[in-house]
Amino acid sequence: MRPNIAVIYGGDSSEYIVSVQSGKNVFQSIDTELFHPWLVEMKGFEWKVFVDGDESVEIDRSDFSFVYNDEKIKFDYAYIIIHGTPGEDGILQGYFDLLKIPYSTCGVHSSALTFNKYFCSNFLKNFDVPMAKSVRLKKGTEIDIRSIVGELGLPVFVKPNAGGSSFGITKVKSVEKLKEAVENAWKESDEALVEEFILGTEFTCGLVKLKNEEFVFPLTEVLPKKEFFDFEAKYTKGMTDEITPARLSPELTLKCQQLASKVYDLCNCQGIVRVDFILKEEEFYFLEINTTPGMTSTSFIPQQVTAMGMKLKTLLSKIIQDGLS
Repeated sequence: MRPNIAVIYGGDSSEYIVSVQSGKNVFQSIDTELFHPWLVEMKGFEWKVFVDGDESVEIDRSDFSFVYNDEKIKFDYAYIIIHGTPGEDGILQGYFDLLKIPYSTCGVHSSALTFNKYFCSNFLKNFDVPMAKSVRLKKGTEIDIRSIVGELGLPVFVKPNAGGSSFGITKVKSVEKLKEAVENAWKESDEALVEEFILGTEFTCGLVKLKNEEFVFPLTEVLPKKEFFDFEAKYTKGMTDEITPARLSPELTLKCQQLASKVYDLCNCQGIVRVDFILKEEEFYFLEINTTPGMTSTSFIPQQVTAMGMKLKTLLSKIIQDGLS
């Protein structure tokens, strides 16, 4: 009998629309000869599973099951593809831990750590991971512009401390625009980060480590046609050149992959993770770690898996079988 796999998308953040596309691509990529995938949408208190096309059935949140054709169906595994809360910050992971249902992502503590950019960066600093200097600002606190600019200089990047898909990010070049940018970031998160600007090229590295094997994917070189890799550049066709494998020497490629692997281990990650860097003068500076990275048909991870010479279906099968074993 094939295990029932819940492919869970949705969530309660601005990244909902991206999660929808990621969820559908993962669902379509699961090997139906090995597994029985079900598409599950979570949005607030509305949890539903889709069956026979558009028909939906409510999920029983007490045990994460549903009834279909008078039969109670329980899930054996959860493939979480919610970007943002509650799927990337540890909340959903805690729920599945209580129910003893294995899942595809980092655990509670790892998810909570990596979702908070400030906490994660400060943790990794202890292990000599290079990164930009930053200042954290809690919503509603006074913004000491002179002090921030004195410490970080200009330009700076202002971003939500918890969030993704480049929502709420602004590149600030003048003192006059800093307050507005911070308030914009506060719309996405209760805390904003102001980060030192590092001039360089962005690279991203996906990887996954299973019980008996690991895969560190080829790098992607990210060349936005706008000033930086914002939401429009990420999700508008033609706005960014994404080169996989990246045009780097074997030595620099290995250096980046090893640093991504180090970050993965230090943060005690599980499942597919993507680590983003800026390369400046042959030094890779850590930007952030994505523990439920985009999985749309055009996202970085599927690109990297293909460049590695593997089918996404094969990799997903390995991940699910590893979790079920």
